[in-house]
Amino acid sequence: MPIDYISDYRDPKLIAALSAQISLEATRALNIMEICGGHTHTIIKYGLPQLLPPQIKFIHGPGCPVCVIPKERIDHATTLAARKDVILCALGDMIRAPGSKLSLQQARAEGADVRALYSPLEALKIATENPDKKTIFFAIGFETTTPMTASLIERAINGGVKNLLFHINHILAPPPVCAIMDDGAAIDAFLGPSHVSVIAGSDVFLPIVERYKTPVVISGFEPIDALESVLMIVRQFNDGRREVENQYSRAVTRSGNQTAKTLIDRYFTLRDTFRWRGLGDIPFSALRLREQYAHIDAEQIFADYLPNEPIDDHKLCLCAEILKGRAKPTDCKVFGKACTPNSPFGSCMVSGEGACATYYRYAKTF
Repeated sequence: MPIDYISDYRDPKLIAALSAQISLEATRALNIMEICGGHTHTIIKYGLPQLLPPQIKFIHGPGCPVCVIPKERIDHATTLAARKDVILCALGDMIRAPGSKLSLQQARAEGADVRALYSPLEALKIATENPDKKTIFFAIGFETTTPMTASLIERAINGGVKNLLFHINHILAPPPVCAIMDDGAAIDAFLGPSHVSVIAGSDVFLPIVERYKTPVVISGFEPIDALESVLMIVRQFNDGRREVENQYSRAVTRSGNQTAKTLIDRYFTLRDTFRWRGLGDIPFSALRLREQYAHIDAEQIFADYLPNEPIDDHKLCLCAEILKGRAKPTDCKVFGKACTPNSPFGSCMVSGEGACATYYRYAKTF
């Protein structure tokens, strides 16, 4: 019979067997950080911490792109959206992420032309249908979504669409991991992000293993994927190994998707530095448009109008500590009270991959 990539990877008997095997083989305490917010969702939704021995602890990392965008860059989006000659386009949860004064959702309620997209390619259609306005695509995401933005740029250029501009906020997965480790985080191993690795390849995490002697196991998103990855980590420690291993071999290779990487390189280059919410300025951790595409770079075209002073989160919000793996959502005094998905104080309560939103949905204790 062919593999069912949903039900077969959620089989209760296999989940129980893997849990029992981890309990049998785990001989020491391990703090395992899942880099990707999708893993946080799986871990909490399926109650994996409750299935594992108490010495195995999950620590949530900075792997949600909406969560790590700082307020001043959201202010860029709301500032641009307020212009009468602009249609501001963004994907999904980015619409609800709070800036220093407004979210894009609130800006839209005040009259701004803000469009939520299901696919970046919708921005091309919007620009074509509104030639008298500048359509700005507020692009976010890790390596996973960067090829989609590059493809959109290429289609716009090849199609002669002149009024589609880009505000680029694409970020890279390895640099924030290094920043967290350099800050002294007590992390023994990482669950590596699967979709990022489909594009970037598993070898992108080799420098982390070599520098910090910390295993990275690339994991799929289903509960059996996560549990098998934990077992692989346990066995690495039992064998005295520190390696990059690939549990998600059905989709990830060592070198990644070379076609996507070539497309990314055609339009993007590294930024000298980028400010991450909760983590501060991290060198070479994000991308920008190459100089030959400055004529479609909204960040350069509207530079005189855009605020750039760093803006911290609300004093009661623990997003920064959560993103650094130093706190859990339930440690926050306003979690589930003043801060909910309908009235978020911080970005971790906005995205479906945010740790706070995940806990609110699956692990409320109030």
